[in-house]
Amino acid sequence: MLRNYSNSRTLGDNIRLGTLTAFTAGTINIASLLIFLSFTSNVTGHYAILAAEISQGNWTQVAVVAGWIFLFFFGGFVANMSVINFNRKSKYFAHALPIVLEILCLLFVGFYGQFYYKKTLEETEALVALMLFATGLQNGLTASISNFSVKTTHLTGTTTDLGILFSMFTQKKFRKNPELIARAKLLMSIMTAYVLGAVFSGLTYYNLEFRVFYVISVCLLVVIGYDFYKINLRHFHTEYRYYKIYHKPTLIAFLYYKIHNKEEKRTVSRPNTNAKLAFSDK
Repeated sequence: MLRNYSNSRTLGDNIRLGTLTAFTAGTINIASLLIFLSFTSNVTGHYAILAAEISQGNWTQVAVVAGWIFLFFFGGFVANMSVINFNRKSKYFAHALPIVLEILCLLFVGFYGQFYYKKTLEETEALVALMLFATGLQNGLTASISNFSVKTTHLTGTTTDLGILFSMFTQKKFRKNPELIARAKLLMSIMTAYVLGAVFSGLTYYNLEFRVFYVISVCLLVVIGYDFYKINLRHFHTEYRYYKIYHKPTLIAFLYYKIHNKEEKRTVSRPNTNAKLAFSDK
């Protein structure tokens, strides 16, 4: 989900990333609405509130709402900075870092809310700000690594795009276009996952309360854990192929045989310094 970048991503990569992150975004948004009476997965409504506060001259609230908008913007900024600066060294690290930061933010909100939250206005404003930064990180990351194909913290653009696509599908030539069909599948999966996340949050909030943010963090751990597993599995197979080609024993090859209940033909205690290709002349 995270290790592939831009045009190298497949539809499956984007659907897996989109569904899991959209589910968490829907859960976050409804949880923040029930707890703080504020949406935190997008800033569309906050721009309207900002304009209303400016017109009324409530400058303290103007500063607060402007800060919220800036933190959502800054989350996207930090996510893309991570991608473009660390991508050459390690794509996985560059793409996982924003998710790790988001998890830390959500864990802090859950922990503080569970044990210290006194429902004061100042606390509410600060926690909302932190959640907006977290969702900005998520939205910035998914957009950056998917070449702007995946945005999961709000459904305004998704609903608009689906309306356009479904109007195009009224003509047969567009219904047979694989790119349009793939785009529709991706957007439908994002929309469905977001709604399911919102429903899940609404149903479980009164039992979990702030602990719902721990559940969200687990979902995000699945996102970064999936690629960690796939990368290491690929390394595992690479080591095994190296052994098969060069007949040079490695610890990884030994483990591969143990897991698959295969007999070892060569010892792994001492490397073969006279290794030859399996297909070379003796």
